[in-house]
Amino acid sequence: MDFKAGLGISELELIAANIRDVDRRGFEINTPFKNFCFTAESEQERAEWVEAIQESIVETLSDYEVAEKIWFNEANRSCADCRAPQPEWASTNLGVVICKKCAGQHRFLGPSISKVRSLKLDSSIWSNELFFLEVGNKNANSFWAANLPLEEELHCGASTEQRATFIRRKYKERKYRRLLEGFEHVEQLNQALCASVVTPDVLQTMALVFTGANVMCATGDPTHSTPYLLAQRAGQKVQMEFLHQNKLSDFPVVEPWSESAALSESSVFMDGFLYVSSASAKATLDRRGRDDMSRRWCTLEGGSLSFYQSERSSSALGRVQINEVVSLAVSNSETIIGAGAVFTVELYLQTERALTIGATTQDAQHHWIQALTKCFIPPKVEGLVRTGTELIGRLHYKEGHDLYSWRVGWFMLEGSGLHFSSGEDEEVLQLKQLQELTVSTHTQGEDKIQVLLMVESGRTVYIHGFNNLDFSLWHSAIILAAGTGGKALSDQQLTKNGIPIIVESCIAFVTQYGLCQEGVYEKLGDPTRVGLLLEEFTRDARSVKLREKEHKLEDVTDTLKSFLDHLEDALLVKELYPYWVSALDETDESFRVKKYSTFIESLPKINRTTLDALLQHLYRIHQCSHLNHMPSQKLASVFSCCFFQTQGQTPQEISVVQDLIRNYVTLFRVNQDQVQQMERENSFITRWNDKKDTSFCPAGDLIFEVYLEKKEPEQCLLIKVSPSMRPLELAETALSMRGATFEADGCWTAFEVIENGELERPLHHSEKILEQVLEWSALETPSSAFLVIKKLPKTKRIHDGKDQTQFKKCDHLKFSDGSSKLLSGHKFQEKYVVLRSEKLLIYRDIKSTKAEKAVQLKFVKCYLGLKKKLKPPTNWGFTVYTDKQQWHFCCNKRETQVSWVTDIIAMKYGSDLHPTTANHKEKSDFNSSPGTVLSESSKLPQHKLIGRSASLVDNELWTAKAPVPQLKTKSLGNPTKTSEPPMASHAVHRKTSEVSFPSLLPPPSKSRHSQPMPLPLSPQSGYKTMGKRPGMGGDNFMPQNLLSELNSVLNKTGRKGND
Repeated sequence: MDFKAGLGISELELIAANIRDVDRRGFEINTPFKNFCFTAESEQERAEWVEAIQESIVETLSDYEVAEKIWFNEANRSCADCRAPQPEWASTNLGVVICKKCAGQHRFLGPSISKVRSLKLDSSIWSNELFFLEVGNKNANSFWAANLPLEEELHCGASTEQRATFIRRKYKERKYRRLLEGFEHVEQLNQALCASVVTPDVLQTMALVFTGANVMCATGDPTHSTPYLLAQRAGQKVQMEFLHQNKLSDFPVVEPWSESAALSESSVFMDGFLYVSSASAKATLDRRGRDDMSRRWCTLEGGSLSFYQSERSSSALGRVQINEVVSLAVSNSETIIGAGAVFTVELYLQTERALTIGATTQDAQHHWIQALTKCFIPPKVEGLVRTGTELIGRLHYKEGHDLYSWRVGWFMLEGSGLHFSSGEDEEVLQLKQLQELTVSTHTQGEDKIQVLLMVESGRTVYIHGFNNLDFSLWHSAIILAAGTGGKALSDQQLTKNGIPIIVESCIAFVTQYGLCQEGVYEKLGDPTRVGLLLEEFTRDARSVKLREKEHKLEDVTDTLKSFLDHLEDALLVKELYPYWVSALDETDESFRVKKYSTFIESLPKINRTTLDALLQHLYRIHQCSHLNHMPSQKLASVFSCCFFQTQGQTPQEISVVQDLIRNYVTLFRVNQDQVQQMERENSFITRWNDKKDTSFCPAGDLIFEVYLEKKEPEQCLLIKVSPSMRPLELAETALSMRGATFEADGCWTAFEVIENGELERPLHHSEKILEQVLEWSALETPSSAFLVIKKLPKTKRIHDGKDQTQFKKCDHLKFSDGSSKLLSGHKFQEKYVVLRSEKLLIYRDIKSTKAEKAVQLKFVKCYLGLKKKLKPPTNWGFTVYTDKQQWHFCCNKRETQVSWVTDIIAMKYGSDLHPTTANHKEKSDFNSSPGTVLSESSKLPQHKLIGRSASLVDNELWTAKAPVPQLKTKSLGNPTKTSEPPMASHAVHRKTSEVSFPSLLPPPSKSRHSQPMPLPLSPQSGYKTMGKRPGMGGDNFMPQNLLSELNSVLNKTGRKGND
């Protein structure tokens, strides 16, 4: 009665109200004053009531002011996608007004494609009504739907799936867009954009941007450097609004061939029974048995793959549009299902679904693959489809010559070769020869994507998929193809020269640390450690780094021998064994060598390159047999069973391998320059890296430019540096040359300065100066590096009496990893940084439990300062160099900057940057090691001073003025040559006792294999008596051959030693 009479029991104000479900037929309305419970007669009726009430609540919060302004343009009164009346939503960057249902699908495109806003609820942020009035749905669709077929138009009653497919094709794939003619490259689009934004024609600007023009492109005008600034100068407010809304949009250039694949869809027809399984499957190439596949009648027609219950069924159970396929994976082995064995093909869709179909025979599988690939592979790249194809599809990629923009290309995996094309020439990456294979997370707009980095032979390729499932498929397939696939040489991970990484790593380690070791390759390693090391190489050879402190020489040599011994086929090929041995019938060695050359040419390429590397290594070991006592005959007896894979050693095998080692230069046509280079390297390695050779220490002294406090000509000193000199010795030398007294508490130390003075690193007291200088050859501009002596404030000891593992330092710092400018990682972002347990860890914030990045300190170098081109937010920063990249940190004050750098260096070396005073006094004195200087302050007895002064005539360094070229070093070849650092002129007239001069050289060691490198003398040791200089030429000159060796090393750093 009350209802019929129009009398309400109560009236509810829905402002600030909300609604929640109670049970299947009940719901509750909560207001600030009272709660009301309602029960409907059915679930459907309850849903209708809830929807109606929710819309009423929204209406109470709505403001129609913006909507009415935009609806003033008649074209905006219907949805741009489905033509629904009175649309209340809009995409602010696309310039279209849309209904609520279409707005939901626009959100799935992501904000980099469509930024959805409500006309009623977001009134406070609206400032672009003028843009929608100017453009309107009609004009916007003249671009977005210019080529929309009538049968593909969307109606307002379409299902959610139909709506999602249409909107994705219209805006993300830009399938129906108007084509702009005359633009082949993005540079042409950018030029046209710069010209368009200064005119009122915003529709042309929209067409250019949505075709691929870069909104943030360079204009060539230093004052108005972006199109937005050009539009601002021209007073084009609508253009400015459009450019502002699209500054983060992502519309890459549409490749011309990407639209041609659909042309062949209609001509392809195929049908037959297949086993079908559709699920959001995990991307994996491990196809084991599965029982979820059902037998279905399948037809491929008009670009659609449809599934029916049987060949007589009229309605399809499911349908897949082939143009939605992004990747196709082929299984060349049988997959076991309930009905038997089938050969499967997996289709990965843009909607992050995977469809698996299986044929009962391999021929049927190949026919279906050919038909499917014709539907979605463009004609220009159809050459990628081959019999051995394992995986083919589309990926976003960028490579070395253009790292600033992503392109869409077609990729095909066949064996260990990754073939790809952008519609032009086909290129290939040999995955076994990758030097780097890493995954990282990048930010693109507001989305995070996973990116796979591949580096091969100096070229760099980045790829990412269309979705997570697609990327996981390619990532797992590439990892599998790039890994070690078996025991054959061709299945190993290779270097850029085609040599197994395990072989190159082992011979490089042995060359560096075993060239002088007596009995190298004869000593046996620990079987357990050898097995573990071999297992690490087998799992992932790229990740194994051999280091002197972590690996024993004999373990590495046994690992190399074990690898060769367990190959699938012998290195010299078992089938050729009779031929190798028969060559010994020739008594003339030159004839045997000719036969060996023929056999080598018949080897597979990878066997040939591996044999080349091994024989070069053994040849170098043989050349140093006077040190290691391993002549070619001994080496041959060790390696003959490895090369031939025979159980025992026979004289014939040993003779063959001995011939190969001794005649390596002839067999592999090594030119004279390469031979001389090997000899120079051998000579340098035996003297430099073998620290037991004390005779090399004095002969290797070099004169370097060192600056005191700052790099100015008047602050330059020429100082003799020995291989054993350390930072504090260098500081003592520099200060004593200027007449200053060195005090350990003064915190003077040596700094390594690079990047033209932008970065500087205080050297730890245990580092050796010459070793650091020789590493400058790896810099892009070695000549920009120099040494400077100055003070660094002492910081609190890192240990504080505790174990180093208990130390922890943490703070909020601004961080940048220096990645591409298009990525947000280029900017400095606040991170929570932790230093502990010999690791540097970077967390997103203080609440994070998992570090975003982490690095072992033993692999880093830490520098004070930041490169100016990074535009850091503060002046106090530091840079951490790792093997692959640089990390940049900003601090709020100088003290924090210095504290972080000194703590990182201290934790890396296990002790403070500066030694304790007691320790320093024990290790260093003015009567020091070669390379230091003696001054008047030395406390030597008088008769010892006289003895030393007597040799000053032949050893005095500073008696005549000479120009000092920048960053120039001189070998101490002729002690009678004189030069003077740029000091005050009165320094030339000092007395002999006032002139600093190098200490005398130590006597030769009794054994080059048992005597360690000389350390600075202790105060109790007095002075060294004059002994015969080992290895020096006549008149105490440096031998010319050694001088040439050192100069060849220094030339790599842009320096040149003077005779």
